[in-house]
Amino acid sequence: MNLFFRGASLILDDGAVAPTPATVHIVDGLIVRIGPPHASCPNGSQPVDLDGLWLTPGFVQTHTHLVQALFRGLADDRVLLDWLRDRIWPLEKNHDTDSVYWSARLGLTELLLGGTTAILDMATVHHTDSVFEAAQQSGIRATIGKAMMDRDNEAGLSQSTDLSLSSAVDLRDRWHGKGRLRYGFAPRFIPSCTNELLVGTRDAARERGCLIHTHASENTDEVQMVREMTGKDNIEALHDLGLTGPDVVLAHCIHLTDKERDILASSDTTVAHCPSSNLKLGSGIAPIPELLAAGVRCTLGADGAPCNNRMDMFTEMRLAALIQGP
Repeated sequence: MNLFFRGASLILDDGAVAPTPATVHIVDGLIVRIGPPHASCPNGSQPVDLDGLWLTPGFVQTHTHLVQALFRGLADDRVLLDWLRDRIWPLEKNHDTDSVYWSARLGLTELLLGGTTAILDMATVHHTDSVFEAAQQSGIRATIGKAMMDRDNEAGLSQSTDLSLSSAVDLRDRWHGKGRLRYGFAPRFIPSCTNELLVGTRDAARERGCLIHTHASENTDEVQMVREMTGKDNIEALHDLGLTGPDVVLAHCIHLTDKERDILASSDTTVAHCPSSNLKLGSGIAPIPELLAAGVRCTLGADGAPCNNRMDMFTEMRLAALIQGP
C-alpha cells in the first residue's frame, strides 16, 4: 500500500490541529512523511484527495467484547448481574467456533469503519483462537484474551482453575507478539474467579510481559458481593493479590472509595471508562474528573454491543464529556 493523502486538516497525536492542510505519505501502512500542502505526489503512490476533511490518528479502545457483537439487542432492560446471568453467559456458552469468528468479524468491521484501529478485547471462555484469527485477517492492532472463570455460574460457563490457566498460557504462547496481535490475560472479575486463578493469572501474564485486563466496581451489587467474598473493596482486593500496576487495565471503576482511588493512582493502574455501557445497564457514572485529578490514567472503550448498541468512539467521547457534573 503506497498512498499519498492531500488536502486534509490534520489532528496530531497530541490533540493539536495542524495550522494548514498537509500531505501525508504512507508506505506499507507506515507514515513516512508529513509534508506541506503543495508537495508533489511521489512516483508509484496513489493520490487521495481529502479537501475539506479531517485526518486523525486511529482511535484506541481499551475495553471491548467482540464475541458479543451478535448479541446486540438481545440483553436489554437488565442490570449488570442479571444481564450476565440471564442473557450474556448463556449466549456465550452457546457460541461455537464459527459463531465466535463471525461475531468478531462483525465487531471488527464496525470498529474499523468508525476509525478504531487498536483494541483491548475480552473474549469468552472458549474459541478464543477464532477471535485472534478474525483480528489477524482484519489488520487491526489487538490485544485479546480469553475470559477466565473458575467459579460455577448459572450458565455453566466456567472451567477448572488448572484448565483456565493452561489454556490461557497456550493462547499466549501461540499469539503473543504475532504481527499486530498481543495476548492480554482476562480474568472476568472477582466474583467469577478464585484467588488461585487470579494469582496464577498475574504470574503467567508477567512471565511474558502481557497486559492484565478485568472488570472492577461496575455495579453496586457487584461491589457488595466482592465485600462479602473477600472482606475488602474491589480495588483493594485486586491490589492485595498483585493485580494492579502499569500492566493492568480495569474496566469501569464506577463505585470507588477514596482509598481505592489512591491505590489506582499510586500503582499507575489504567481505568477503561465505558460511558454508554454504564448508562445502558444503569450502573452509574465513573468519577473521571476526580480520577484524572488524582493522576489516574483514564482511557475509553465501547464495551460490548449488547450493553451499548454501537461501538463508536465518537459516541463514547461525546458521552464522556457530557455526563460529568461541574
